[in-house]
Formats: sequence, C-alpha cells, structure tokens
Amino acid sequence: MALADAPRSLDAPYGRGRGRAAFSLGAVPPPALILLGIVSVQVGAGVAKHLFDQMSPAGVVLLRLATSAVVLTVLGRTAVRTALRTRSRRDLMVAAAFGLTLAAMNLSFYQALTRIPLGLAVSIEFLGPLSVAILSSRRRLDLIWALLAMTGVVLLAGGGSVDVLGIGFAALAGVGWAGYILLSTATGRRFSGSTGLAIASTVGTIALLPVGIMSAGSALLDPKLLAAGLAVGLLSSLIPYTLELEALRRVPARVFGILMSLEPAVGAMVGLVVLGEELSLREWTAVGCIIVACLGSTRAQPEIPEA
Repeated sequence: MALADAPRSLDAPYGRGRGRAAFSLGAVPPPALILLGIVSVQVGAGVAKHLFDQMSPAGVVLLRLATSAVVLTVLGRTAVRTALRTRSRRDLMVAAAFGLTLAAMNLSFYQALTRIPLGLAVSIEFLGPLSVAILSSRRRLDLIWALLAMTGVVLLAGGGSVDVLGIGFAALAGVGWAGYILLSTATGRRFSGSTGLAIASTVGTIALLPVGIMSAGSALLDPKLLAAGLAVGLLSSLIPYTLELEALRRVPARVFGILMSLEPAVGAMVGLVVLGEELSLREWTAVGCIIVACLGSTRAQPEIPEA
C-alpha cells in the first residue's frame, strides 16, 4: 500500500457520499483543504499538550475519542443501528480492532508529547505509514527513502537531548498508525460512510474509560477542561476528516500523499508558534530527512487509474 493511499480519514479512499459539507467546501482548492486539515490536527495536538498539566494524556485521549464517537453516532445513528443489526460478527470485529488500534495509537502519541517536542513526535510517528509504503513496494528506489528515513531517526536518537522514552512512545504510535492504515482500509470496505469510524470510535472510548477515569479523575468533570477536550476532538478528528474527505474527491491519492508528507514540518512549526518548542539544527535536519523520504516514496508511486 502506498503512502498516498493511507489518509487519516476512514472513508476517504472510497469517495462515498457528498453530504452538506461539499456545498460549502467545494469552492476551496483541494490543496488548501488538505493543508487546513493538517494544521487543524497539529493545532489540536498543541491544545492537547497544553492540557497535560491539568489532565492526564489518557484523559485527553478519552475526551477526543468520545467527541468523535458521540458526534458521528448521532449524525449517522440510523446507519450505525442498521450496521450493528445486519453486519456479520467478523465485520464488527474488524471495526472493533480498528477502534482499539485508534485508542492505542493516540494514547502512545500523547504520551510521547509529554516528553518530546510536537514536531519530533509527528516526524517519528510518520515513519509508520512510510514503513507500510516501503515494505509493500518492490522498487529498489524505495531503499533510498528507507535509508534517508533511518538517517533521520539516527540523528534524533544520537542527539543526546531527546528523551529516549518519548522517542519510544512516538515509534509505538507509528506502529499504531501502520495498523490504522490496514484496519481503516478493511473497515472502509465493510461499512459505508462514517459508520465504521463511529463504531470504532465508540469501541476505543469504551476501552479507554477505565484508564482515562482513573488517571484523570475529577478533571473530567471540570467544564473548562471538558470544553478544551471537545476542541481537541473537533480539531484533531472531525474537522480534518471532513476536509480530507472533500479533498480526496477531487485530487489523486498520490497528490494527497505528497501534501500529507508536509505534516512533520507543520507539526514542528505549530510546536514553535503554539508551544514555544524550538528545535536544534540537528533536529530540523532529522525532520527534513523524514519529510524528504515521505515525499520521495509517495511521489514515485504510480498513478492508479480510476475505475
């Protein structure tokens, strides 16, 4: 599977159903939609990191997933009820596995954010989809991109100033992202629209309830923190999901993947502006290596003609 075929949004590759958002977003150029989605995700991560002083990462992830689960289930309640009644046990298990992976990926990423800058966490996490793209390719050229990505990792790990545990959590989030790609594709083939994502988000929320409640405690009852958690859910999931879905109706998947490769750079810039996280020259070089590896791997993928 190519990196370009691995969007964050569940149903994006399938281009199902336009919905009301298309009327307001149709006039916006697709590259602008994709970049706005990237910025939204990274700003959401910045807001989440601000919350860590008052709420545990598990609590923030719980609020993020719960926001997605509630909104998507309410909007698609009829389709969700129908799917729960008519889909096979295997289909529901795939969606459940997708939800568990989603929860583990986000929890690992937020644990990384407590230890390392946003830009570095995003860059390391991005190695997940890059690995899927390279490992599924038979082209020798991808070995160059793999080596370049590994160079970035070595630069980060050898810097001495980066928290090793933070790198480990970010790498674990990357593994989760790789699993997300495979399971989101499998879920998207079994469920129409956002139904699969609604079910997955609900499963992820339920799975995180015990650890989220125990670690966050009474903070989950604070109206201000709940509002901030809602903002994280909107910025990190629902808004980019809508923007990417509309963009992928109008651009080839490869173009989408190329633009998504800019996410580590956007993460680093948001970390600098929103969180005041300055990266060293060595760290910027590492981020650059990973970005170029992602761009190279995606750009070299052949276009798949539409059916």
